[in-house]
Amino acid sequence: MSQKKPNSMILGTGKAVPERILTNHDLEKMVDTSDEWIRTRTGIERRHIADDHIKNSDLASQAARAALEDAGISAEEIDVILLATVTGDATFPATACYVQEKIGAVNAAAMDLSAACSGFLYGMTLADSLIAAGKAKHVLVIGVEILSRITDWTDRSTCVLFGDGAGAAVFGPAKNGAGVIDTYMKSDGRLTHLLCMIGGGTSVPMKVAVEENLIYLKMEGPEVFKAAVTAMGDAAARILEANGMTGDDVDLLIPHQANIRIIKATSKRLGLDDEKVYINVQEYGNTSAASIPIAIAEAREKGILKPGMTTLLVAFGGGFTWGSAIVKF
Repeated sequence: MSQKKPNSMILGTGKAVPERILTNHDLEKMVDTSDEWIRTRTGIERRHIADDHIKNSDLASQAARAALEDAGISAEEIDVILLATVTGDATFPATACYVQEKIGAVNAAAMDLSAACSGFLYGMTLADSLIAAGKAKHVLVIGVEILSRITDWTDRSTCVLFGDGAGAAVFGPAKNGAGVIDTYMKSDGRLTHLLCMIGGGTSVPMKVAVEENLIYLKMEGPEVFKAAVTAMGDAAARILEANGMTGDDVDLLIPHQANIRIIKATSKRLGLDDEKVYINVQEYGNTSAASIPIAIAEAREKGILKPGMTTLLVAFGGGFTWGSAIVKF
């Protein structure tokens, strides 16, 4: 196993999901689909949907407060807030700035980053680098999405997949051998058209987007599925090999929760038994950047992710972006 000394570690985690639940049976009444079809193809049984009055920054702030409490530090001790999302409160300012005000992190610098479902892992890489460089002591990384606001609820191929939620982690200096061992990031901008929402940007201004019904996310499902299986498997295998590790060194795999078949393909490639893979896609669906931090927080709450465990994180998202991380808790 790698002898690399970690620079940073996760001091605390938290999550926040809306109370409202939309089940597969509810969707049967909305579009031409079935509970059996959704469960067989995706593994999803239900998803949490934010009520109209709930903002992205509301969920992010709730998760952030939980992570701060878990870490045992105050908001004033946060030096940087990195918020990963594609569904922010506004085009600008950064949703991270709204969160900064709501939680009282008056001493922090705050910014958003956009890497879709890989956003939390990208944020983790930046947090680890800032701490290693001595530019920050405590970094709050948040993954949050309200994907229901950009979902076309008449499109049966996409509306069954997505949910809303937030997850957060506080990073600080590593100690006692625990921490972020390594991270890996990659993207391929040649495939942007396969998973995107182009309405509302400078390419397709909002007025045109509304007129041409380009205000929802679009996905070429089969092509995205194939790319995700390959990229997530490669990202997981690559980071293990780079650190002289194999699947035998992994105590728990926490993958992006998009599709049970993608998760199974990734774990099979690594030779991991089911009990070494954390899966909660059945409860939340695909929450994009929030997926992995929600899973980490939940696994810790349930006592499945214990101190001393070596965990492999891996994600894939629009862009295309993908990445992985090895973390010892």
